[in-house]
Amino acid sequence: MAEDNKYTFENEEYRQTYWHTCSHIMAQAVKRLWPEVKLAIGPSIKEGWYYDMLAPFSFTPEHMEQIEAEMKKICKENLPLERFVLPRDEALAFMKEKEEPFKVELINDLPEGEEISFYKQGEFTDLCAGPHLDRTGRVKHNAFKLLTCNAAYWRGDSSRETLQRIYGIAFPKKEELDEYIKKLEEAKLRDHRKIGKDMSLFMTDELVGRGMPMFLPKGYTLWRILENYIRDKEIKLGYQHVLTPCVGTVQLYKTSGHWDHYKENMFPAMQVDEETYVLRPMNCPHHMRIYANQPHSYRNLPVRIGEIAHDFRYEASGALKGIERGRHFCQNDAHLFVTPDQIKDEFKRVVDLIFDTYKDFGITDYRMVLSLRDPADKVKYHDDDEMWNTAENALRDVLNELGLDYTEEIGEAAFYGPKLDVNVKPAVGAEYTLSTCQLDFCLPAKFNLVYMDKDSVERTPVVIHRAILGSLDRFMAYLIEETMGAFPTWLAPVQVKILPVTDRACEYAVDICEKLEALGYRAEVDNRNEKTGRKIRDAQIEKVPYMIVVGDRDMENSTLAPRHRAEGDLGTMTYDQFLAILKDDVDNKKIK
Repeated sequence: MAEDNKYTFENEEYRQTYWHTCSHIMAQAVKRLWPEVKLAIGPSIKEGWYYDMLAPFSFTPEHMEQIEAEMKKICKENLPLERFVLPRDEALAFMKEKEEPFKVELINDLPEGEEISFYKQGEFTDLCAGPHLDRTGRVKHNAFKLLTCNAAYWRGDSSRETLQRIYGIAFPKKEELDEYIKKLEEAKLRDHRKIGKDMSLFMTDELVGRGMPMFLPKGYTLWRILENYIRDKEIKLGYQHVLTPCVGTVQLYKTSGHWDHYKENMFPAMQVDEETYVLRPMNCPHHMRIYANQPHSYRNLPVRIGEIAHDFRYEASGALKGIERGRHFCQNDAHLFVTPDQIKDEFKRVVDLIFDTYKDFGITDYRMVLSLRDPADKVKYHDDDEMWNTAENALRDVLNELGLDYTEEIGEAAFYGPKLDVNVKPAVGAEYTLSTCQLDFCLPAKFNLVYMDKDSVERTPVVIHRAILGSLDRFMAYLIEETMGAFPTWLAPVQVKILPVTDRACEYAVDICEKLEALGYRAEVDNRNEKTGRKIRDAQIEKVPYMIVVGDRDMENSTLAPRHRAEGDLGTMTYDQFLAILKDDVDNKKIK
């Protein structure tokens, strides 16, 4: 880092220090306004900061405005931030006197001999390890914004106090804040939850359960298109699709290792007769048992088992986000059982399938990540150094031989093996993983899987776990936000809407609709007693790719007048001429 950038947001350390100081300024403002509020923790995060608080009331937008106004005063007061340390007994007495029970608990949990430091600014003092800016005036008073207030459990424990978490963001310049707020507004417009509701794609219902979205007819139409698309593609590549139960015995997951490494992400176990079951969080144990159902020779490997599988994971309520992250979802999952010398070719086939799929959906902004284990973490990962070294080196060698451009990230592997993650950069928000391909030497051994090699010796296969669309739910959320609901014609739940101008033209409109449906296209007739302009506007709002306006003259001449939602009027033409345009759009998966 160049010296002239040391105190800019290009410097990660300075940026985090800046935001951490903002959290203290916010906490000071809250305590000035409502001294009865109890403070918990207030760290800087990837974007901005938050502070958890226990208040006898719910923070409203009006409260947030008051806090912001007080924060501006504190910045203008230019208070110095002064660090000091106290012995444990004095630190406890100090926080008890201030009636801050969460701070007392934090101090009690610190190891013996740990330095206990505080930061003081004006009348406000907070328990904190730091670091901080030297003065509150360093924070630009008109370049910060409080964003939201959400519920949060103290220490993430649902049995503890429910706190309120206020998030904020700040920048050195007001123009940077304005640009950030502009992006947030765009994110709201693209939010798949809003678009999904407006377009009647999916819904949630508290009585059904949080994180359990339900797909409505148009949303399920899109879901089925995705399901059929990827299943058909995989079958052509030699995948054998199966159907397995949504539950499994606890013993199944103890055998796989998920019970030890993944239990906190699973729903509670259920006792049924003499067995204990859990809702499955993933499908690999089921597919291991399918492979073990019959003997295998090296001659019939690889075996490619695929499934569009329903899975259930216990996600914290604060992490739930529409169909992007729910407690029920459907994975485009597959497990490839291969010999060691087949790894490279099969891995290349998976990568080719990912790229081929992305081409169809117009996905171009992504990066590839080799996710490795953290060797120091003996809890999160299966403890077998030799296995990990073999798997990581094998995957790295394959990536290098294929000439793929990738970065390595420590601590992001699955508990049983390293993986290649393909992370997409959406139109708004942070990147996330869509596709993944994982190399596994662990689970086949745990399930005692074997194949007979050419010398009639039993060998353990290697398993490649892979998901191309990831979860169909998350992939759909990605598509919704990328297109803002204006799906390409081949994906649109309704591809064509026929709009009769007069009652006399209704029969002609229905005839066109039936012809299109007979060919497999998704068409509807809008025969409401509304003006044509209103029908066109409504179809535009529904983001239907093609509208066909038909009137008396079209009936007489056997013509029609199609419109494209983006290109407008396409002129008068025959049914066959329009069909050729529609067919070209759909068959070639055009993205307009």
